[in-house]
Amino acid sequence: MVVSIAYPTGASATTCGYCSPPGERSVAASSYHSAGLEAMQLSCPVYQAMIDRGWRRSGTFCYKPDLKRSCCPQYTIRLDARAFEPSKSHKKLLRRWNDYILHGKPGDAMDVDLSAKSGKKKNPKRQPPFSLISAIHSSESVFHGVEQPAHTFETTLERSSYTDEKYALYEKYQREIHHDTDNTPRGFKRFLVTSPLGASPIPYASAAPAHLPSTYGSYHQLYRVDGKLIAMAVLDILPNCVSSVYFMYDNDWREFSLGKLSAMREAALAKEMNEAGAEEMAYLYMGFYIHSCQKMRYKGEYAPSYLADPETYGWYPIEQCKKLLDNHRYACFTHPEHSIQGDYDGDDDAPVELPSEEDQADIQLVGEILGGTLYTVPLKDYTEYYSVSELAECINGLGLDLAKQVVFAV
Repeated sequence: MVVSIAYPTGASATTCGYCSPPGERSVAASSYHSAGLEAMQLSCPVYQAMIDRGWRRSGTFCYKPDLKRSCCPQYTIRLDARAFEPSKSHKKLLRRWNDYILHGKPGDAMDVDLSAKSGKKKNPKRQPPFSLISAIHSSESVFHGVEQPAHTFETTLERSSYTDEKYALYEKYQREIHHDTDNTPRGFKRFLVTSPLGASPIPYASAAPAHLPSTYGSYHQLYRVDGKLIAMAVLDILPNCVSSVYFMYDNDWREFSLGKLSAMREAALAKEMNEAGAEEMAYLYMGFYIHSCQKMRYKGEYAPSYLADPETYGWYPIEQCKKLLDNHRYACFTHPEHSIQGDYDGDDDAPVELPSEEDQADIQLVGEILGGTLYTVPLKDYTEYYSVSELAECINGLGLDLAKQVVFAV
């Protein structure tokens, strides 16, 4: 059993990276976090519950955006992988990639109907029903069975770890795509390798295929063509979802839209796990949907997708949400009357306080660790100094039920 242990860090603010370019940002354009914590370790069920309440992790640091205050509110988005059907453009991208791997050149992504242009009646052959999982695997060397494909394409799903090969890809991606030259192996490890998630077995109904993960936790999915690492996805595999943490690729391969291909591959992974007997696995979480940032709207192109309500945490179809988001900076989908068009004035804010003494009896703090054994103390009996505001904000962001499943180090 993994015990979840975390240090509360409280509310914070950073300059926004979505509505203004680097070097031109100001405090006026800011992203706010209503709560934060530094996780020593988290069980995967606890982290699943956290992201369902709008939390997200960067390495071991977990934060919950404050959507009311932020200039570019960040809404948790998830795709129902069981019902996902790629669009025509997505299918063309996938076919184009498979044709390149198997035949050495991209296929005709435009699907030009020559018979229609010549005036002849089209008599197409009956095509088999599209299968996302089959299409995803059809170019992988361990699945396709082609004796001499033009290229060898392999994907490997492995537990999160550092290698020089991965760092070289990351450094090139940051430099060429994000124009960031301030990178170090230590920063890469902190951001995309180190994870607080503890591994636990995935309860498949029967023995799962070898290419599927056997435990929940943090993974790297590696993409190699002819032995060269060309892309890597950082994934958290949780009880109900595959959560996409980050994706990076070699810019030499940009023509293939690997980011879109990776989203389909991750949705297929969740779907395949579900069909293999992990019945609770149902979704691909794609991070945050930011309606005010045009370049982040692409996440809404995968259907059916849903956004989490920032107040009730219920899930709403994204098409329904867009109607509110088009006219409001901050939108509440359960209570549209709570939506805000302009800046938040904060007039209805009240100081965040610790829960009642009765609830404090069920919230545990680290007392001491002796001989490898963790001893806890109920919050109501803790007498040593700690930051009340930071702890109160963290408990409020987690909600009482979830806060009672975390041991706080203060």
